[in-house]
Amino acid sequence: MAFVVTTGCCNDASCVDVCPVDCIRPHPEDPAFRTAEQLYIDPDACIGCSACMYACPVSAIHDELDPPAHLTDFVALNRDYFVDQPLAPRFLPAPARSATAPLRGKVAVIGTGPSGCYAIEALSAVRGIEVTVFDRQPTPFGLVRFGVAPDHPDTKLVSDHFQSVLERPNVTCYLNVEVGTDITLADLRASHHAVIHAGGAADDRKLGIDGEALPGCHSAREFVSWYNGHPDFADRTFDLSGDTAVVLGNGNVALDVARVLTRPAELLATTDMAEHAVEAFRSSNIREVVIAGRRGPADAACTFPELLELSRMRGVDVRVLHDDVARDQGRSMSASRRRKLDLFRQLARDDAPRHPDARRITFRFGVQPVQISGTAAVDSLRLRPTGSADAPLEVIRTGLVLRAVGYEVAPVAGLPYDHSTRTLAHVEGRLVEEGTDRVVPGLYCVGWAKRGPSGVIGTNKVCSRETVDAVVADLRAGRLATPAVSSDALDATIRARQPRVVGLTGWRAIDDREREEGRSAVPPRPRRKLVRVETMLSAAGLADAAATDESLLAPVPASRV
Repeated sequence: MAFVVTTGCCNDASCVDVCPVDCIRPHPEDPAFRTAEQLYIDPDACIGCSACMYACPVSAIHDELDPPAHLTDFVALNRDYFVDQPLAPRFLPAPARSATAPLRGKVAVIGTGPSGCYAIEALSAVRGIEVTVFDRQPTPFGLVRFGVAPDHPDTKLVSDHFQSVLERPNVTCYLNVEVGTDITLADLRASHHAVIHAGGAADDRKLGIDGEALPGCHSAREFVSWYNGHPDFADRTFDLSGDTAVVLGNGNVALDVARVLTRPAELLATTDMAEHAVEAFRSSNIREVVIAGRRGPADAACTFPELLELSRMRGVDVRVLHDDVARDQGRSMSASRRRKLDLFRQLARDDAPRHPDARRITFRFGVQPVQISGTAAVDSLRLRPTGSADAPLEVIRTGLVLRAVGYEVAPVAGLPYDHSTRTLAHVEGRLVEEGTDRVVPGLYCVGWAKRGPSGVIGTNKVCSRETVDAVVADLRAGRLATPAVSSDALDATIRARQPRVVGLTGWRAIDDREREEGRSAVPPRPRRKLVRVETMLSAAGLADAAATDESLLAPVPASRV
């Protein structure tokens, strides 16, 4: 018996850590790890001990003899991975002996998304380190809560692991506290040996074409945040009244958006999607989503597991044009690209199943947007073949254009920024002065702020370990200044400036209310998300006279949501 890694793999390598026969690849020390679509288990070396299955935080590992019916393809995928790259033993350096002197350190982590939580996990495992955690939202977990698609509930299971990390005795949480507003970076530096920024990528890449600012053209980040109940986006409106939507870009976020736009509202109502979004999708008229990319199908930015899931959606026709898949004919490419191209070719076949009354997702390749048109709002998008300036333009009538062309890390006040990489300026997680390699003692970064918007949830684990190793090394070497302000003094300052701090008790109360409302919903749901900060604070026992119960809020109009 052997086990297989399937769709939903978060790449956090928890399975690698527990495998007694070292048969899971790529491993974190492998350069291919950071760009891998998922991890794979060698069926010939696996001894069937099931340690990996129990360690997986997102339930993505199954017995190869009894996988769920829709995941049977992954048995061959795991086996095929090792055909071209046979399992080889790793030669790891012997672990260094721990220092005899006790370690004492206080570290602040700004942000509780995946990179922040993995950093907290690694830090809090070091005896003698105290961790203080800050997040401007009353709820933790960042993109796990606000970025993962509602129809991917297994991926969200990693938040259960992160919850256990936040509950460790040497971790103190300050939620609903914004660094830079309620507390300053200088305050944190004065009260901690080190500060780690885990703020992610808050900006979106732009197209740079006419009409991009018209109502009806949005970033995919805004749309995803809206349907996932992010408080900053709960009042946004998106036009779902037309029959066609266009998503520019073909990465995993683009596929998430296309799935959500074509899922039946009855199915979405069983997820943790924000209630206002479910109601909007009930009134949606969208029948087709066009996913447009500049390059060919072999270069599509999505991963094969995500594409495979999309191709098997019930009640949705997924289509590809014959000419688009022919452009990559005979090209040399990696096995992962070949798998995607083969699947796109299957979808382009004349005998591929078609359902005339079904909703449709159409992939377009080798096209680029040149203009978004409209008067008061978007009414059409013009495309042309990539690299063919004189070719006739293709016009798609649409009232909704979503940019899924990537994120950008914005400069952060008080932290050095590298304009060439568009990330914080750093060397292996240590922040450095702009344009130099001179380390700024006590300042560090993890996640997208460190490496740019790339990778999946688990990629942050290896990234955060590197930074935490740097923090621990600097602590042991005495390179970090001793805090001049006590934890009690910092706490008093925070509460004087922000009286409604949400701690773990408050977050548990919010979590309990959301889960209870989900259980009582018809049909039942994993949770019914609270999307107003005041309602969250009320649930946490921190309401004031201005707090409003969410059930009394005016409904968002469904016709232009």
